[in-house]
This record gives sequence, C-alpha cells and structure tokens, in this order.
Amino acid sequence: MSVAWTFDERGPGAVWSRMDLRQLEILRAVAERGSFTGAGRHLHLSQSAVSRQILLLEDELKEPLFLRIGRKVRITPAGTQLLQLSYRVFSDMAETRATIRERQDVLSGTLRLMGGMTVCLYVFPRLIKEYRRLHPGIEVKVTPGTAPRVLRKFRAGAADLALLTLPLDDPNLVTAPVMQEELLLVSAPTHPLASRKRVTPQDLVRQPFVLFEAGSNTRRVLDAFFVREQIDPRIVSETENVEIIKAMVRVGLGLSIIPYHAAASEVRRGDLSCARIAGHTLVRETGWVYPRSHRVPRMVQEMMQVLERLLPKLRLAPRGAAVGQSPPAA
Repeated sequence: MSVAWTFDERGPGAVWSRMDLRQLEILRAVAERGSFTGAGRHLHLSQSAVSRQILLLEDELKEPLFLRIGRKVRITPAGTQLLQLSYRVFSDMAETRATIRERQDVLSGTLRLMGGMTVCLYVFPRLIKEYRRLHPGIEVKVTPGTAPRVLRKFRAGAADLALLTLPLDDPNLVTAPVMQEELLLVSAPTHPLASRKRVTPQDLVRQPFVLFEAGSNTRRVLDAFFVREQIDPRIVSETENVEIIKAMVRVGLGLSIIPYHAAASEVRRGDLSCARIAGHTLVRETGWVYPRSHRVPRMVQEMMQVLERLLPKLRLAPRGAAVGQSPPAA
C-alpha cells in the first residue's frame, strides 16, 4: 500500500513522488527510539534495512531526515515534517478501520444516557423503545440529573451521551442543538386565568408561582421574561421535578411555566389548563451533549439519528393555537 506525497518547496520544479507506509513506519521508529539499531530491533529489521529505507526517502526528497551523531540520530526539520505526516496517516487509517468494523458489526454493549427530569419522563421512553427495537444488543442505562451533575459524570468518564437544556459551556464536550420545547403557562382548571381567552404578562403580577429551580437553563429563560415584563414573581416553591410542579399547580398552590409536552396529557384530561402568554413565545433549546473526541461511537450516533427521526412525532408545542389563547385539548 502506498501514499502520494507532494514535495514542492523547491519552487516550479516540483516533483511528484511516492513513498510506502512501511517507510513512514520506519521513519517513526527511528525518530521515537533515537537510533537505527533501536528502530530495527523494534520492527524486527536489520540496521542496514532501516538505513537503506531512510536513505531512499532522503534521496527522493533531496533533504536529510536525520543527522547522524555517533550511534544516535537527531531528526531534522524535514524529518519532523514527515514524522507529523506519518502520525496523521496512521491515525486516519486506524480511525477508518474502526469505523468500517463498527458498521459491519452488530451493535452491542451499554450506552450510558443522561438527561434532565422532563426529557427522561417525556422523551426518553419513546426514544429508547425505538432504539432498542433497532439495536436489541445494546443496554441503555438512563440516569436523570441536572446539568452540574451530568458534567461531573462526563468528567468522571461515567456518561456517554446526554440530552440537556442548552447552553452548556465545556471545552471537552460537544453540544448539538436538536429541539426547541415551547414553555406554556399552566394552571389549575379552577384558577381565574383558566377561563381567560387571552392571558397577558400583567395578568401574572402578584400571582403565586411554582417554578423550576434557580440556576437551571429553563429558569434563566423564565427569569429573562419576568425581567423584560418587570414582573416580580411570588415564588412559593422551586423544584427540578416537573411532576411535583404539576401536582402543586393542580391543587391550586400556584401557576407555572413548563414545557408543553410535559403537560399535554393533563390538559387533554382536563386536570390542567395551559395558555400562551400574549406577545410571547417562550422556548427552551435542548440538545445532545457528548465527549469531544476524534470519533463519535456508533451507538451514540445511532441514538442521535433515532431522535431525529422521532422528532416529528413528539408534541413539543400545541397545534393550531393562536398566541395568547389556550391551546386545544386535542
């Protein structure tokens, strides 16, 4: 097997030449072991065979690759350039082999998936069911958690993939926005606002609220809304558990603003009422988070692709409701 190399530092008289992978392997061995003898021992070659391949390269490139100092050698700038090429070539080959083998193999193993409470309850069940249908050999372990907890898991090497509310800033992680969840005002059916055809920001003044915990990305969206509208919400409770929020709202302890798909079933049953706030479409952006690396594992890629296909079936916003009106209970 060979790889083409263009050497054009000598100007218009550029020369096309060819070198094989064995020569690059020999060059790397000499550079890493500091001698032709050490390289030969490592590669099970004679010193003369190693020397001959290096001489062939030097003759081809018209540049010395090593300076001979007694029994030791020192790599030259040209040799360093070629050494870097060898690292890239062998790295790309290893990655390509791994990718091809992965595609040929039936996926198996364990995928450690994390997410916020809402996606664990309302996105992951359908997602994992479809994923397991396609890849029955993979066990999916789900761990709910807030963003700080998920970050700690990634840093400890205890998570493979997470679906979190963005933004998330960590240089060692990749974030990929995947969906926007609409946030709607929810109330008990007996609340005075439940019968309103139009709910304005001023209707929320002095109302009690049950909200997501301060510091979460969802709460930041809500706090920004309150600041814009000069509303000082009367917060009676804070929690990251959307089921607790709904239970408190249902018995009349306060209003809340939560993702629509977390309340859709209760709205259809008449246990909760929901509405958009006139003049505002509140959304939170949710995306995949995974460790930064040269190659994304196939089981991770497959999970992301399954969600992409599933998205049109997820009800992330009510259908057919005008802004400021209660969405239909369909």
